[in-house]
Amino acid sequence: MEIKHGETSNGHEEKNKCRKKAWVKLNVGGTVFLTTRTTLERDPQSFLNRLVQDDADNGLNTDKDENGAYLIDRDPTYFGPVLNYLRHGKLVLNKDLAEEGVLEEAEFYNITDLIKMIKARIADRNAKQSQAYMKNVYRVLQCSEEELTQMVSTMSDGWKFEQLINIGSQYNYGSEDHAEFLCVVSKECPSIVNGQENEPSDRAKVLQQKGSRM
Repeated sequence: MEIKHGETSNGHEEKNKCRKKAWVKLNVGGTVFLTTRTTLERDPQSFLNRLVQDDADNGLNTDKDENGAYLIDRDPTYFGPVLNYLRHGKLVLNKDLAEEGVLEEAEFYNITDLIKMIKARIADRNAKQSQAYMKNVYRVLQCSEEELTQMVSTMSDGWKFEQLINIGSQYNYGSEDHAEFLCVVSKECPSIVNGQENEPSDRAKVLQQKGSRM
């Protein structure tokens, strides 16, 4: 073995040992991952940081396989994004990976910032999906002039006033004419209920068109 000037064989061996210690093998559910100790120590409170500690008080007594890789009984499919997050601080997911699966792993490994990031991403995804699957449902209510004010003021349960159509006097009482109105109201509802889409009734569509021309 060639030894550089000023370097003893013992010193060379110590450097090799340090290099070997810098790299860590993880056997996650039968899949081997190779990473550095520095990456696994990125979150001081995480399971992975404790895994590679030599200190008996802080480390974990974890079995290794025949190649010296730490054995972890978890799903390797979702471990990749967790490890990549520790490497560069970003959450990158393939389209076929569910955020909930990565969240389970982040919680198991106790990586706090990643847990917050995935939960925020799930909330944003759910909000976009809810918005995409919502649509307005319309109803047309017929009422007299006397009933109109009370009806509009007492609308609840998400219904809101859209349009008022005067359809004229429908009947006479004594010497007075009593005007009748069609009141169009709407409510935001899921677009699919029991497998069927909610569509405004034909009558509602006609009245909306009629009202827009008045």
